[in-house]
Amino acid sequence: MRKSETFEFTPVDEFDPARDDDARNGWAAEPTVGELQLEERSSLRRVAGLSTELTDITEVEYRQLRLERVVLVGVWTEGTAAQADASMSELAALAETAGSQVLDGLIQRRDKPDPATYIGSGKADELRTVVLDTGADTVICDGELTPAQLNALEKVVKVKVIDRTALILDIFAQHATSREGKAQVSLAQMEYMLPRLRGWGESMSRQAGGRAGGAGGGVGTRGPGETKIETDRRRIRERMAKLRREIKEMKTARDTKRSRRTSSGIPQVAIVGYTNAGKSSLMNALTGAGILVQDALFATLDPTTRRAALDDGREVVFTDTVGFVRHLPTQLVEAFRSTLEEVSGADLLLHIVDGSDAMPEGQIKAVREVVTDVLREQRDAGARRDGQAYTPPPELLVVNKIDAVEPADLAHLRALLPGAVFVSARTGAGLTDLRDRLAEILGGLDVEVSVLLPYDRGDLLSRIHADGRIISSEHEESGTRIRARVPHSLAGPLAEFAHAGTALQD
Repeated sequence: MRKSETFEFTPVDEFDPARDDDARNGWAAEPTVGELQLEERSSLRRVAGLSTELTDITEVEYRQLRLERVVLVGVWTEGTAAQADASMSELAALAETAGSQVLDGLIQRRDKPDPATYIGSGKADELRTVVLDTGADTVICDGELTPAQLNALEKVVKVKVIDRTALILDIFAQHATSREGKAQVSLAQMEYMLPRLRGWGESMSRQAGGRAGGAGGGVGTRGPGETKIETDRRRIRERMAKLRREIKEMKTARDTKRSRRTSSGIPQVAIVGYTNAGKSSLMNALTGAGILVQDALFATLDPTTRRAALDDGREVVFTDTVGFVRHLPTQLVEAFRSTLEEVSGADLLLHIVDGSDAMPEGQIKAVREVVTDVLREQRDAGARRDGQAYTPPPELLVVNKIDAVEPADLAHLRALLPGAVFVSARTGAGLTDLRDRLAEILGGLDVEVSVLLPYDRGDLLSRIHADGRIISSEHEESGTRIRARVPHSLAGPLAEFAHAGTALQD
């Protein structure tokens, strides 16, 4: 069975009520940090018709060249035809996010990918014909290819071939802005490239031995000599070791900040979800953070933390995390481990789902698989460290983009996900219900205390006002008698001031 389709995508403009009001009033609004980042990202455009001919480059350098005119190819091994089409549409969106122009897409029905060329010799010849007809210079495969498959398919189609993993790594490399994010992406790229490093032309087989080789290579390169590919592999391993050390140091700083937020007693809410589900838009709507919002996959890589107040006055810390995707490369999961740990330290997971997606159930499954792996590692680490059982945070499912969903489909989603909250970060619909649910869930994480605070413990009284909710308060001769609901982290310091015969209650 063979399918051939051309994929086209039209970007959707984001609506910003604040800027719209300013425009009507004749005032120029100050651009947010996210708008400045979006303007900078949009200003980087590839100039068609330009190319760089390199006669002596490594495979890593070759693979980091920008994508151009591409043909997509996928192997349909399981699931329905609609699921296969959805996977190819997602691959097309990934390719366009990376800066490519998608010309055509082919799907082949097979029991399993061909071990030699991924799609079989006959289909590879057919793919070569499509490449010639369309003028494509790159083929993107919807799966992770082995080094042998990559090499064999390139020899047949005679253009650059990359797989889904390399494509996602390319997008991450373009969108990383922080020092930690760039280091994590570099490490993931090198882990992916190392087993795939091979000769380009004859340049990688040159040897440098004897005195000439020893003069510039240093220890380990003298004697009979090593090939250029061996030198590159050694240098990549050295660079990877250095990056791991740097990420470990940055992880220590991130852990310190996270422990400081945790000790403050303010509830921590981690926003997780599929890429382009609207996590950043929803965080902007809840907190006014002004972070980058773009109709593109993996627009957000660096986690952003903002504090906001709910309608009952309770303060909450929201953290926007990197999005997930089906078949997320294991190299990225490992490299972004310190970033994903924001999930394990949260009091609540706000799981955002794109309601306008053709298959939201697949999105939910993909996200939960990655989150489960992260939480399982955190549980095992906690058991090894202090022997205490780790309790995973509860999850609140939020279906976003309901303004782009047909009424019949929306009714189906409500029946499919009865406990979810349905919102539109674009129009503001359902945000009040979401805030009420957040207050209800986070309120259930508190405990009720009845204490008599001495007047010289104003610090604890301030923390009760900031992090808890006061039910009643009376001033007495020896101090302030307070009945309140406070987080577990604050209940401990208040225990010594509990009324005689009154215990802390859940």
